[in-house]
Amino acid sequence: MNFYWRKTLGLIRSRLIYYWKPFNKRKLKGFYSTFIKPGDLCFDIGAHLGNRSDAWLSLGAKVIAVEPQPGCTEFLKNKFSHLPDFTLIEKAVGKEQGKATLHISSLTPTVTTLSSENWRTMINESSGIHVAWDTQIEVEVITLDDLISQYGIPAFCKIDVENFELEVLEGLHEVIPALSVEFFSKTPDMTIACIKRLEALGSYEYNWSFGESQKMVNKDWQNSRETINLLSNLSPGAPSSGDLYAKLINVKNDQ
Repeated sequence: MNFYWRKTLGLIRSRLIYYWKPFNKRKLKGFYSTFIKPGDLCFDIGAHLGNRSDAWLSLGAKVIAVEPQPGCTEFLKNKFSHLPDFTLIEKAVGKEQGKATLHISSLTPTVTTLSSENWRTMINESSGIHVAWDTQIEVEVITLDDLISQYGIPAFCKIDVENFELEVLEGLHEVIPALSVEFFSKTPDMTIACIKRLEALGSYEYNWSFGESQKMVNKDWQNSRETINLLSNLSPGAPSSGDLYAKLINVKNDQ
C-alpha cells in the first residue's frame, strides 16, 4: 500500500474514532461546559481532526488550534476555516522555538509524535499491534508562551501531543486556569513531571479520565501529592492512556 492510501485510510480511521460515534459531540459539550463558557479563549494543542475544537466552538469559545500533521491540517482547514472564531496554526509546540522532526504514522495518525524512539518502541510493545512511523518531516516549533503573547491567556488548554507534553509545559511560564494533559499508564514518571511543572507555576487540583470516556475517575478532585500517588499505583489492567485535568487553586507568590 503506497503512502497516499495509507494516509487516506489513517484519516478515515481517525474520523471513525472522533466523529462518527452517535451523540459524541453532545457528550463533549456537556463535559467541557464545566471548564468553558461563551467567549472564552481555548488552546487545542495537538488538535488532530479537531473534535475538541468543534465542541468548544459550539460552546461559544474562540479556539486556537495547533497541529503540525499535514493530513490533519487539510481536514481542519476544510472543516473550520470559514468560522471567525477558529484559528489554525500549522506548527508544533515545545520547550523553545526552533525546528523538530515529526514522526508520522500514516495508518495510525493519532500517534504521530515529536517524541523519542524509546516511547515509540513502548507503544509498539504495549499496544498489541505494530505501529509504523513511516514518514518524517521537519516542522516549526513554537511555545505556549508565544501563543499567549499573541492571543492571550486561555481559559482552557488541551495538550495531546503523544508523550511530548512535558516539553510543551516547559515552554509555559504563565498560569493557565484549567488544562488537560494526555498521559500514558506505562509512563507515570512523565505524568509526575508534568504535575510538578504545573505546580511550579501555581497550585492545582487534579482529576483524570481514561481513553475517550469523558468521565472523571474520582468523585472529588485531588491535590498534587494525592494525584501522584494514585497515578503511580494504577492497576496493571488500567486503560493505556487518558487525560489528566488540572484546575487552578492559587497562583505562586513569585508569579
